Amino acid sequence: MSAGEFLALHDRPEPSDPLVLPNVWDAVSARAFADAGFTALATSSSAVAAVLGHRDGEDTPADEMFAAVGRIVRSVDVPVTADIEAGYGLAPAEIVERLLEAGAVGCNLEDSVAATRQLKDPDRHADWLAQVRAAAGDRLVLNARVDTFLFGDRSVESTVKRAALYIDAGVDVIYPILAPADLLPELAAGIPRPLNALCHLDTTTPAHLGALGASRVSYGGSLQQRDAADLAVLARRIAPQ
Repeated sequence: MSAGEFLALHDRPEPSDPLVLPNVWDAVSARAFADAGFTALATSSSAVAAVLGHRDGEDTPADEMFAAVGRIVRSVDVPVTADIEAGYGLAPAEIVERLLEAGAVGCNLEDSVAATRQLKDPDRHADWLAQVRAAAGDRLVLNARVDTFLFGDRSVESTVKRAALYIDAGVDVIYPILAPADLLPELAAGIPRPLNALCHLDTTTPAHLGALGASRVSYGGSLQQRDAADLAVLARRIAPQ
């Protein structure tokens, strides 16, 4: 599937039927969700970092992250978009080259610095995103993560302002991570691009988030965390007494 075809999946005629992207972390998890019938997958940087033995927040070496993405892509027949945090300090052209080499159809790029827990300057970040778009052309779907609800003032106004800059830079999707569900209608009204919402296991559903304005729903690292918790239970059950 091309990036254009993947982007077309974000156009949902029925609001309560958003594009659901389970976040996977290795070939086994990717095949499980693809075999279950999901039409596309996303990776989670925190989940991949966990199984590689690293902390989330760009502690994972870029070579390891892109290699993991490549293994996931090769294991399934559905498109995969990659969470690559803030790009690991790579130049835009190299980011694009590595994503395409891994076989990804898109990526998440965040606008904060995890180490300092601070937002990037929005104008400079928009310029950088424009360089990524120029290098990618129409070969990747760019999902711009807006971290105002993570490290900013948690307001719709500042989120929409940042989103406008990133849209002008050429991104395809806006991801206001951790935005409260009750603010999604206002965010969707102010952001003229598909909106990615984070789905919390056991507390909300993709259908609910879609009805509120999300065109795309993902789970972050929660699926891997649930899997790890289940594995811990199994380990305790079979552990020697």
